[in-house]
Amino acid sequence: MYAHKIRRSFVALVVALLVVVGLFFHPDLRQPVLSSPPVTASPSGSAAEALLHLDVKGRAPKTGYARTQFGDGWATQQGCDTRNIILHRDLSGVTVNDKCQVETGTLNDPYTGKTISFERGVNSSAIQIDHVVALGDAWQTGAQQLTPAQRQQLANDPLELLAVDGPANQQKSDGDAATWLPPNKVFRCQYVARQVAVKQKYHLWVTSAEKEAIVSVLSACSGQALPIT
Repeated sequence: MYAHKIRRSFVALVVALLVVVGLFFHPDLRQPVLSSPPVTASPSGSAAEALLHLDVKGRAPKTGYARTQFGDGWATQQGCDTRNIILHRDLSGVTVNDKCQVETGTLNDPYTGKTISFERGVNSSAIQIDHVVALGDAWQTGAQQLTPAQRQQLANDPLELLAVDGPANQQKSDGDAATWLPPNKVFRCQYVARQVAVKQKYHLWVTSAEKEAIVSVLSACSGQALPIT
């Protein structure tokens, strides 16, 4: 019964996080910081159409980039950090402890197509939370112009995050679609659509090589819709 209550609490937290991604709160959850300029409320339409409206520019210098530009680690909502919220969303057969941490579960990895069993403390690194638009890439394609609150919002936005195979995530590093795509080809349309959705939402641009790579992927799935979460 207690485990069932924890699971219901996790579901409620995921819903709550999806609501607040349009409005970032300080850790004390009392003083809201409005995004400025405003972040798009929610992506809609097809990825191919949205891609046409993204600016195409060269990469900005990486000067000043650090992970801390996007917040000091994972944000926490009501005692649950973003990593565990995403693990709970993406894994099946999840068990959760009384500290709001996912203990066990199974991931059907979208990047490799493998099935990965997760056990906290035993093989935790086997599953990592990927920023679909790598934060280094985001920094060089417009995130420097966002406020600190917006960058932390971006780094914790469920739209931007996927639980994936750890080694595949490490291989990707800060790559964009021009330099890295998931080995699991059947997921590539969804992958680039999610990148487009994130870049649309946070007013980031694409490079010409990145756009060409995304167009090439979407040519096989022209009707691919943008994800909203």
